[in-house]
Amino acid sequence: QVQLVESGGGLVQAGGSLRLSCAASGLTFTNYHMGWFRQAPGKEREFVAAIRWTGGSTNYADSEKGRFTISRDNAKNTVYLQMNSLKPEDTAVYYCAATNNWYSPMTEYDYWGQGTQVTVSS
Repeated sequence: QVQLVESGGGLVQAGGSLRLSCAASGLTFTNYHMGWFRQAPGKEREFVAAIRWTGGSTNYADSEKGRFTISRDNAKNTVYLQMNSLKPEDTAVYYCAATNNWYSPMTEYDYWGQGTQVTVSS
């Protein structure tokens, strides 16, 4: 059974930092590109960042680029999202997801985690 489990969310003040983790099991981790997405109440789920299965290429949404960093440790079957300079508008449930196609749109990602809440106070 494939399982993606996010952790590391919580409540932080604006300007603070969090590091999210996503531990994968039940799949060959190195066969999948990994992405982070987020969804705030009343809003569409949106792309945050993605990383290739080799870790050699990354992609970020414009709103996060320069503040967030995605990385992966294939030995630990884990992908991370380091979030710095957090803003109240970053408040959302953050999800990790897996795809075997680097060019997959969000709707075609193969597996999803349960999400972890990030709340940034002003």
